[in-house]
Amino acid sequence: MRAIGGGRLGPRACALVFALVATLATACTNMPPPPVVSSPVAVTSKPAAEEQSQIAVGVDSIGGGYNPHNLADQSTTTSALASMLLPSVFRPGADGRLTLDESLMTSAEVVAHDPFTVSYEIRPEASWSDGAPIAVEDFVYLYEAMRSEPGVVGAAGYRLISEIRPADGGKRVDVEFSQPYPGWRTLFDHLLPAHLLKDAPGGWQNALNDSFPAYGGPFAITSVDSARGEMVLERNERYWEKPATVDKVVLRRTDPDGLVNALRTGTDQLAVLRTDQSGMERLRGLRGDVELSESPRPYVVSTLLRPVGELADDQVREAVGALLDRDALIKAGAEGGPSASHRASAQVRAPSDEDYSATIPRGAPRHPQPKRAAQLLREAGFEREAGTWTRDGRPLSLALASPGEQEPYASVAEELSRQLVDAGIEVRDVEPESARELYNHYLAPGDSGADAMPVDIAVVPQPVSADPASTLASSFGCAPAGDPASGVAGDGDEGTDGDSGESAPPTSTSREPDREGGGEADQGAESTEGAENTEDAESAESTESAEGNDSESEELRSANVAGYCDPSLQPFIEDALTGATPLSDALATAEPSLWHAGVTIPLFQPVDTVAVSTGVEGVRTSEHPTDPFRSAVDWTRRSG
Repeated sequence: MRAIGGGRLGPRACALVFALVATLATACTNMPPPPVVSSPVAVTSKPAAEEQSQIAVGVDSIGGGYNPHNLADQSTTTSALASMLLPSVFRPGADGRLTLDESLMTSAEVVAHDPFTVSYEIRPEASWSDGAPIAVEDFVYLYEAMRSEPGVVGAAGYRLISEIRPADGGKRVDVEFSQPYPGWRTLFDHLLPAHLLKDAPGGWQNALNDSFPAYGGPFAITSVDSARGEMVLERNERYWEKPATVDKVVLRRTDPDGLVNALRTGTDQLAVLRTDQSGMERLRGLRGDVELSESPRPYVVSTLLRPVGELADDQVREAVGALLDRDALIKAGAEGGPSASHRASAQVRAPSDEDYSATIPRGAPRHPQPKRAAQLLREAGFEREAGTWTRDGRPLSLALASPGEQEPYASVAEELSRQLVDAGIEVRDVEPESARELYNHYLAPGDSGADAMPVDIAVVPQPVSADPASTLASSFGCAPAGDPASGVAGDGDEGTDGDSGESAPPTSTSREPDREGGGEADQGAESTEGAENTEDAESAESTESAEGNDSESEELRSANVAGYCDPSLQPFIEDALTGATPLSDALATAEPSLWHAGVTIPLFQPVDTVAVSTGVEGVRTSEHPTDPFRSAVDWTRRSG
């Protein structure tokens, strides 16, 4: 390598030396240094504009399935989206009574009684977010789906419609009924955009599966992040009525452990979700930082002992009902939260109904009666061997289903299974691919074949309406056999998700009963407590329930997920629905008859906890099933 030696400086090097000397000389003078340029300090005394225009709401889940008319999709989030995104003719007020929604309607009134006809006038400017008018075709689309699709909420009133006629360019809708219908105001809530859904792949069963194709309310969905559990809704700029005060509403999936911290730190300003006892205690610990209230959901968690398979035998079904500990089922589902104070002890009215009163009879299903159950099973030909009830060498085996892992149904189903197994009954857990498959196929009205109705017991929501007569008819009514307007999945229409129309049978796992034997001697005497109701328990015994076994059963079939149809009770149901009989008179007959049938055991009405931070105004709640998201158009953030 060549060494670098010293040498003479060239002209450029000399210039550099002189420049350096000049710089050092300058540094020794008294001239002040150049001014320091600093960045302005950010002002933090007020929330950013973005925060001021956004309200974050903690919810249980934002999982897909947002059709408010499907049993499978019933949830707080579905109700919230329906309130904020979809138009309705009537909406429940703070007192629970239905009032005309004048943001959509000019009027809705009965214009004729023979035949019974209702005329609806839609505001001329009412339109979907894509510019299409909200019109008669949206009424027709909902009407047709509610009459023909399985697993829908409140179909009875729609089955009375005989014709829908358009007028005034589709902005007037004349609806003719085959019979008078006092509960007509319960119809046509949460209208759907027919022009986008009627020919969509998958049809009704995939409607609103992941999002909404168009909006007819003050908000619109702008993003859904399922992985993060977040959905963003922004002001619908095409909404023709009062615009939302806040720019954004963000729904965030949360859990009881993270909820309190999210409200304390301001990550969430509001929460509407199911809470247990410990969750309520933590929320109360926030004291003055949040205001707490309750919001009942419009359905009752119920156990269905469906009259199919082994349970088609009245004695076997009564025995199974006598084995259930209803208090323990309620405890498992309510978990000490607000729902625990809404025990449902009537078949038709929910605890939030102002005219609610308990009608539950003495004994089962109020309290378990193992001795009575054993007697009934032996009379039906069963005997208990090695702790298991068997007949002809085969165990009494029942298929149990609930809508997946949805709560509180999963917890109730788990407790119910434990009770039956301990009592000596084998339980097979039915696991459909989705909640929609459960309602649309396995619980759909139809033939009682093994493939059509494989579920013996189901833990599901039973919707309640602002019109109890409609609730009675939708939950327990029959329909003419072969009537296409009975919500029956017929041949070639399995009522499943997707386009193929095919449905794989449900998978199931068996839980073996306790085979140690015994278990009855320490049960104690049967309960003889007085009834919670005004009806004497003997009235339940005096009402005969045909269970579809009399001569008329060939003409009528079940039109509900319980698989229940009593032709002897059907005239009372129809008379209540059409107003021919006062509701109180119809219920005086129906309530004891339904308890005696033992098909539906109501447990409790789910109640959401609504936690509102001090930084939010305009949130309205009610002791009636009035969705707090209905007031979202008026929500605001306090400044400062």
